[in-house]
Amino acid sequence: MGTAERSRASEESVAGRSVVRQVRGAPDRDIPGPARTSELTDGEQLEIARPLWVEEPARRHPLPDPVRTAAVRAVIVIAVTLIQAMVAFLCTLAGSWLAFPMVISAVASTVLATWAVVDVWVTRQVWNQRNGVVSEPSSTARTLRRERRARRRQERAAVRAQGRIRGRGAGQLSHS
Repeated sequence: MGTAERSRASEESVAGRSVVRQVRGAPDRDIPGPARTSELTDGEQLEIARPLWVEEPARRHPLPDPVRTAAVRAVIVIAVTLIQAMVAFLCTLAGSWLAFPMVISAVASTVLATWAVVDVWVTRQVWNQRNGVVSEPSSTARTLRRERRARRRQERAAVRAQGRIRGRGAGQLSHS
């Protein structure tokens, strides 16, 4: 079974599992979309609504834990920085004594937010370096490596052939 067939089979199984059955008079009757009805034995109608969503497999792998932690930390720091900047702006408009300390703390938070974003980038680079990223060499690199291997094979074959010629005792007329 190929990738396309496997994907189609998983979508069908997910769609089949997420079909919602509703009895007439249920509170969710107002959900739009085409629905099929079927008669039950005692005259009640069973409405089978199409699913609201179909689950699809993730296209990309999730972030590694250290990178995710650094990203969450950065988002929190950036959110606090934006709130501090907004409070500093509003205090300045109101002429409050709190404006100056808030501006100073907003500047310090901006430095901290920049550090947090750089931390995410560095953490991701370190994780990739330590845990090995799957990388495919470019076609030119592959070609150069292939040529180098062929050249080394030829050199080894030449050395072996030279060793065989010397080992036979070339230039000797007898075995004595």
